[in-house]
Amino acid sequence: MLSLRQRALLGGIASGAVSVGVGTLAVFSYINSRVSDQFDTALRDRHTQLVVGLSVTTDNPDALGNLMFDPAYGTPFSGRYWQVTGSDGSVFTSASLFDETLAEPRGLHNAPTFWNTQGPEDEAVRSIYQEISYEDGTVWGVSVAESREELMGERRAAQRNLLPVFTLVGLIGVAGSLFLMSAILGPLRKLRTDVSHRWDTDEGLKPDDYPEEVSPLVEDLNQLSRRNRDIVFGSRRQTADLAHALKTPTAILRNELTSLSEQGATTDTAQEALDRIDAQLSRSLARMRAMNTAELTHSRTDLSNSVDRLARLFSRMTEREGKQFQVTRETGLWVRMDPQDIEEVLGNLMDNAVKWCQKTVRVVAQVRKGNVEVLIEDDGPGIPEDNRREALRSGGRLDTSVAGSGLGLAIAVDLLNAYGAKLDLGRSTSLGGLECRIVIPTGWKRP
Repeated sequence: MLSLRQRALLGGIASGAVSVGVGTLAVFSYINSRVSDQFDTALRDRHTQLVVGLSVTTDNPDALGNLMFDPAYGTPFSGRYWQVTGSDGSVFTSASLFDETLAEPRGLHNAPTFWNTQGPEDEAVRSIYQEISYEDGTVWGVSVAESREELMGERRAAQRNLLPVFTLVGLIGVAGSLFLMSAILGPLRKLRTDVSHRWDTDEGLKPDDYPEEVSPLVEDLNQLSRRNRDIVFGSRRQTADLAHALKTPTAILRNELTSLSEQGATTDTAQEALDRIDAQLSRSLARMRAMNTAELTHSRTDLSNSVDRLARLFSRMTEREGKQFQVTRETGLWVRMDPQDIEEVLGNLMDNAVKWCQKTVRVVAQVRKGNVEVLIEDDGPGIPEDNRREALRSGGRLDTSVAGSGLGLAIAVDLLNAYGAKLDLGRSTSLGGLECRIVIPTGWKRP
């Protein structure tokens, strides 16, 4: 389907073309009529001159040629001719007719009659004819003719002179259409920009800032935004309530298993199963929270602050174990993610790195190729390339020697996918262990 811009442009060009075309035809018709009228007026004037000249030479029509001073009458086939015909059938013509004669309309023509006929050598001419009765009682048919080629030439010359004018008018019409399109679509462009910034600033749109045709749409957007925000907050609150409700019974079960273990019962299998239940619940709740947040809001988080906050937590942990936690990050790394979600992703990955490293964990956060990139690497054993896909799978634990459910990476993948981001695993080139690379688009769109 064509966009509004394309429709307005094509509509403006079409209407401009039709207007210019109709205007051109109308003006050309008017010009043709004016040129024809001027041509006929000149022809009538020469006819009057011939009638006056004949009035003094009715007894000697041969002398009429001396009274018609136009040089064209003396040049054979010049395109300008005169002819008088007596009631007795005698015919007197201009020298330009040579030995030809002009046809005369049939019937009585006491009034001047214009008509198109054939001249010498089948030349198309326009002629005026009238029968004149003089005081001496003689009746003469008086004809004056001129080649129609001159008339057509005058028309073509007038049209050629006007074509550049109409071309300019057409260009002005197209420019006017473009300007009109820009003026009409301006409020819609402003609305699109304001909506984008509205997601960033969480401010409502003002209907008074838009034309009355757009104001109802702005009010609907504000209402929709409020409803979406209420839905998101309600969903997140329900998720939190559900998590709280599930934590209580699992905590009771864990306490019971601890008591049984202290009494000498073997509870390892049950403990592991409970750990996996806790992890699966955490993953499902995290996914529900992320989907609701990513789909219905455009939260923004300063990733630099989140990295600093987590770095302080894990630095204290690594110091107690005699390890190093190195952080390098740029400032002002804003991402379109909920703070709780991105910190859960980073926390899971940093926790894994601290568990498996030997001495060093390194975190680098920066802007690269238009995206925000977070690199978390360690000097631990890493994950073989063939097993990396399994590590990202739900519960895909590759080593059970370290406590955990095996869902940390899977939860991180779910949360990142909800925001159009991705997680790649590789081998650290500087530390030799696992490298977790998070890539978050700065201009996030729903995938």
